[in-house]
Amino acid sequence: MADPSREILRLREELRGHDRSYYVENSPVISDEDYDKLMRRLEALEKQHPELITRDSPTQRVSGTAISDFSPAPHQVPMLSLDNAYSAEEIRAWDERVRKTLGKAPSAYAVEAKIDGLSLSLTYEKGKLVRGATRGDGRTGEDVTANIRTIRSIPLSLSGEGIPSVFEVRGEVYLEKKEFERINRGLKAAGKEPFVNPRNCASGSLRQKDPRVTALRRLRFFAHSFGRLEGGRPLKSHSEFLDACADLGFALSSVRKRCSDAEELVSFYEEFKERTSTLPYEVDGLVAKVDLYAEHKRLGSTSKSPRWAMAFKYPGRQASTKLLSVEFSVGKTGTVTPVAKLEPVFLSGVTISSASLHNFEEIERLDVRIGDTVVIERAGEVIPKVVQVLHAARTGAERPVRPPKTCPACGAGVIKEEGFVAFRCDNPSCPAQLKRRLLHFASKGGLDIEGLGEAVVEQLVDGGKVRDFADLFGLGKKALLCLDLFADKRAQNLLDQIAEAKARPLSRLLNALCIAQVGEKTARDLAAHFKTLEALAAASEEELLRVPDVGPIVSASVRGFFQQSPVRVLLRRLTEAGLNLQEPERSAPESSPLSGKTFVFTGELESMPRSQAEEKVRDLGGEASSAVSKKTSYVVVGKDPGSKADKATKLGIPTLDEAAFLKLVGS
Repeated sequence: MADPSREILRLREELRGHDRSYYVENSPVISDEDYDKLMRRLEALEKQHPELITRDSPTQRVSGTAISDFSPAPHQVPMLSLDNAYSAEEIRAWDERVRKTLGKAPSAYAVEAKIDGLSLSLTYEKGKLVRGATRGDGRTGEDVTANIRTIRSIPLSLSGEGIPSVFEVRGEVYLEKKEFERINRGLKAAGKEPFVNPRNCASGSLRQKDPRVTALRRLRFFAHSFGRLEGGRPLKSHSEFLDACADLGFALSSVRKRCSDAEELVSFYEEFKERTSTLPYEVDGLVAKVDLYAEHKRLGSTSKSPRWAMAFKYPGRQASTKLLSVEFSVGKTGTVTPVAKLEPVFLSGVTISSASLHNFEEIERLDVRIGDTVVIERAGEVIPKVVQVLHAARTGAERPVRPPKTCPACGAGVIKEEGFVAFRCDNPSCPAQLKRRLLHFASKGGLDIEGLGEAVVEQLVDGGKVRDFADLFGLGKKALLCLDLFADKRAQNLLDQIAEAKARPLSRLLNALCIAQVGEKTARDLAAHFKTLEALAAASEEELLRVPDVGPIVSASVRGFFQQSPVRVLLRRLTEAGLNLQEPERSAPESSPLSGKTFVFTGELESMPRSQAEEKVRDLGGEASSAVSKKTSYVVVGKDPGSKADKATKLGIPTLDEAAFLKLVGS
């Protein structure tokens, strides 16, 4: 061939066109056999001329190497979640809030189906796909670039006119119903556990360590919004954005409508309810967005959700099934929660075999017995609950549900504290509590150990490397490198974080220890009063009651905690590990402008975490609170503030931007 590069370019363009016809437009124009012939021809040419292979070639969708770990992927623009409406009244109320804020009716609402999938961010630079990231906590996700390249409805390079220099498009990764059924049939035939629903299957498929497995799952992607947009044609509305996405090669939901007012929204919401089951993929409602971007800017966002968008969901549907047994799960503070194990039943697109019974008071209220026919409901929340017992269906063979006398995980005694509904395992070394406790111990309100997340804790506990909090401080690099998740750098980073955690003040350690009835504020009050862990551990209930805001229930809980022999052993080991067991003296300057003042923070600060800003306020003699009231002196407003800023305005409380706050604490 005189010019192989020209033939390679022609084949790539032809294959991209067929991918778009099949995966984006749902209108294939050639058979699978003919498509495979074109692909094999391209693969042969690229093998003969490897210098002509590019990352956006259709042959490069699947890499041949497995991923050892998904690295963190920070989002420059946070991926916020949506607030929900479940009725026509709530939709009208949202429309009223929008009108009130804008001072007029919005231009229009753009409405789309809410796909029940996994949120994904795709970043393109100069038209080429450079990164794919999951939503994560909204600020940091996981880099899944190698896996999303296998999804054929995601273009590796953008087509059309006006391609932006930087384009971060967001959407949902999902599975069609027929594909979900095909995957489950294969799993069952192989003797493996099938997936519960298409969303879980999509999530598990996207996070496979081998991209070749992801490729076999035939995931799809719908675009629905953007995070960053630099260059390209100017866009004035969400409707224009969706049209631009279609031109650039992205698939969009076929369910789209432009509504002019609340009544049209309600009408479409009620009409769409009957269509959800006819779609080839699972949906859990609609998403409505104010169309004009200029109005988005005026409406703004809270720290969690945009005010210009709302998810319209349908009230929970109910189903009846048999209660086979009741099992007990144990939380981080030892709370024993009853869980109903059910005869599997299909409800709202999900096969349900477990449901919450909340607590034993609820069991008594409903008169639930093992063997009963019960009604379960999913009303917006993911976890279904038992809402009714069909007493008429009883045969007389049903058995009452009794609270356990011993912990189902460790065999220690279970207690029910006076004035509380829950039963609780009082053993702080209980293995069922350990994983949840470790996550809390490492959280930002605790000792703030970055890198000690759920997957790491799971492996440390299951591998027997950590049996209590003190074991963390005895970990070595060799122990971490034995785990699947760790290479040398990551292991060293975690060890450095654990070492830094030793210096945290006593108040942070008290919050981290998961003492029942002790949260961040009470931990600070106790630490400020007793100054050392030794003094606090030796305090009587009467001495504890002298601490401001500590009542009989808290004092009894604290005293009971420190009297346990396993706790005394734990504290000795933490002391030997070199943890700081003292609270620093807070001596605010006599002339501090913060003395006696109460501050509330809302939104994100750029110069420091909120916890650090609150600590600064306390160091200077002020108080930091989480709620706005008439006693609040200042509300510090960061990026993307929430409703606290609005409440401050209503109450006439002074607000400070970040620069003014820094100037105040600096003075």
